Amino acid sequence: MYINSGYRNHSLLNFKDKSRPLIVGSCGTYRLSTHPKLPTYRPRGRLDFQIIYVASGRAHFHFDNPDNDTIIDAGNMVLFRPREFQKYEYYGIDKTEVYWIHFTGSDVKNILRKYGFSDDQRVFPVGISLEYERVFKKIILELQRCQDDYEEMLTMLLRYLLIIFHRELTKEHVLKNEYLDHEMDIATSYFDENYNRDINIEEYAASKGMSVSWFIRNFKRYTGATPMQFITSIRITNAQMLLETTNYAVNEISRIVGYDNPLYFSRLFRKYKGCSPSKYRKRGE
Repeated sequence: MYINSGYRNHSLLNFKDKSRPLIVGSCGTYRLSTHPKLPTYRPRGRLDFQIIYVASGRAHFHFDNPDNDTIIDAGNMVLFRPREFQKYEYYGIDKTEVYWIHFTGSDVKNILRKYGFSDDQRVFPVGISLEYERVFKKIILELQRCQDDYEEMLTMLLRYLLIIFHRELTKEHVLKNEYLDHEMDIATSYFDENYNRDINIEEYAASKGMSVSWFIRNFKRYTGATPMQFITSIRITNAQMLLETTNYAVNEISRIVGYDNPLYFSRLFRKYKGCSPSKYRKRGE
């Protein structure tokens, strides 16, 4: 196992200090290869804030409860706030490498919010970057050397770390939204062109490598309707147009828009338009 760490004023004491907006207390790294396990258990948490960045491998976290086991893979950052229950383990078999930093201050909550770390979130997907490791190592060195103005330098380095984390989080969010918009746009086009066919939502989601619940939830966020509500709306709208502009029988219109059962179609049309297809047609005569 490899360990390297540094502490403010060479003190390992867990502390809370509000004399300045942001104060770095300690920083370090662990790297496991042959060592079987490195556990941490703090049932009452700490007085300060803590960031744990998983640089490689994975780590096991037990948020809120010792029985919970959440596996955090490389490229994620975990944020612990003061007095939060802490239990986590690193395993040699996972080849885990982590960097950690403890900090306190009078304005930490606002600083974290400013850089995109919401109060109700613990895990942040910041990706893997050698720049993160470079900054962590620089902080460790500053803590070990304690040169002139090192505390100010530590604050600047931590802010820089938070900024580059935030940039990656923002980039991740934008890419995710672009992916969602693209997939939902494809789905709406597909449903629009094939609305009169027998569309199986589960099969469509599976064909795109999505879970049904994830697809339905995000489709509704994108369109304001579930996939079936979206398809039904298109069917009823086109049935309405056919009733107004053609002499096709109701049974035929039912089949054209995708309903083999005319009675079911009539009930659905009444639900959406407030009257039966026949009565709707008579309104325009």
